[in-house]
Amino acid sequence: MLRLLQIEFEKLRYSKASIILISTYFILLALIALFAMIKFDIGPIKFHFAELGMFNFPYIWHFNTFVAGLLKFFLLLVIVSMVSNEYSNKTLKQNLIDGLSKKEFILSKFYMVIAFSLVSTLFVFIVSLILGYIYSSYTEPSIVFSDLEYLLAFFIKLVGFFSFGLFLGVLVKRSAFAVATMVVLFFIEFISYAIVSGYNRGTELSDKIYQFAPFKSLWNLIDEPGSRLSAVQAMAHQVGEDLSYDYAVHWYEIAIVLAWTSIFILLSYLLLKKRDL
Repeated sequence: MLRLLQIEFEKLRYSKASIILISTYFILLALIALFAMIKFDIGPIKFHFAELGMFNFPYIWHFNTFVAGLLKFFLLLVIVSMVSNEYSNKTLKQNLIDGLSKKEFILSKFYMVIAFSLVSTLFVFIVSLILGYIYSSYTEPSIVFSDLEYLLAFFIKLVGFFSFGLFLGVLVKRSAFAVATMVVLFFIEFISYAIVSGYNRGTELSDKIYQFAPFKSLWNLIDEPGSRLSAVQAMAHQVGEDLSYDYAVHWYEIAIVLAWTSIFILLSYLLLKKRDL
């Protein structure tokens, strides 16, 4: 495993575009802290994000993993370009000539997916911990370290999403076309979900069906946190709305994403194994 990771990091070191994308991603993650500084003072109206409780423990784990999950597209570009560069630079064929098997090639990419996901999760954990201790009203260890399952869900979400990108990179061979393919597949799933929801309004049929779809299963891992805020809940009660949702991370949602991850990696290997390089 370490040998394969070393090979991938060596390739990554000479890719300026990948280094820029990775740096941008982690800079944007760090800028989550800017939410705490946003203030609106317009006459009698005073609005401060930090005072809404966004950075209170344990809510911060939910909020920050959700926001960080929206930024995963930057690392997707790195994963896809890593695969496409293997074809365009002929390094894949050279690696195979040098003794690297096709299975090891796919594993090396998957290990990079895990490494990126693990580092991202650790980074979000550190940023959240710092922000929480600065702004949270609750700093008891039992509260601080509750709801950490959102970090696990975030890690699984990244692994699943990047594995999807890895498969499309192997399938299409060109990074731009691979990303375009993912965007098209997303809109196909989104539009079909909207149609099914429209025909079955008032029921949970569409959610029960699409919880097994790739993008919806990834989305389901971490539900939107906005309606969980006490201020939003209070406003909803004033207008007669009930925002009592289930925000928990469920084991079956993790299982579905892990199943898709296994499928993507297996298909990547079978596709590469079948090709004559």
